[in-house]
Amino acid sequence: MRVGFGYDAHKLIPGKGMVLGGIFIESEFSIEAYSDGDVIIHALIDSLLGAAALGDIGGLFPSEDPKNEEVSSRLLLNEVVSLLSSKHYEIINVDITLIAEEPKIREQIDLIIECISKDLKIEKEYVSCKATTTDGLGFEGTKKGIACQAVSLIKKSL
Repeated sequence: MRVGFGYDAHKLIPGKGMVLGGIFIESEFSIEAYSDGDVIIHALIDSLLGAAALGDIGGLFPSEDPKNEEVSSRLLLNEVVSLLSSKHYEIINVDITLIAEEPKIREQIDLIIECISKDLKIEKEYVSCKATTTDGLGFEGTKKGIACQAVSLIKKSL
C-alpha cells in the first residue's frame, strides 16, 4: 500500500462560476488558472502521482505547454489513471477536502463524487469529498483564493 498527499490553490476572480471536481458550479467568482483551474482534481492528481512516486502535476502537464491551456482537468486525471494502470497500480480510495468560503458545494457533492469515481474507475463508496471554510481566516476566508487537499491510497497489482 502507498499513500499520497496533494494540495492545490488558485486565486479567485469575479466571474460566473468554476469547475470543481469536474462539475461546473455557478458562483460570483471564477478561478484564475492556465487550465480550467479545477483545484479538486489538481489536488487529486498530485496525491495519486505522489503515492506512486511519479512526480507532480506541473512536471507531467507543464503550464508552458500550449496544449494544457484551458484543458479540462478530467482529461488530465484520465491520463494519470492510465499512467498508474500502466505501472500496475490500483486505486483503493481517495479523500478530498475543498477549503473555500465560496462557492458552497454541498448540493453538488454527490455529482462530484460520481464524476470522480467514474474517472478513477472505482466505486463511489471509495471516494470521499467534503468542504470546509476557514471562518474568514486566510486567503480562502477573505475570498481571495480557493484551496483543496487530497489523500490517495493505492496498491501495486500483481
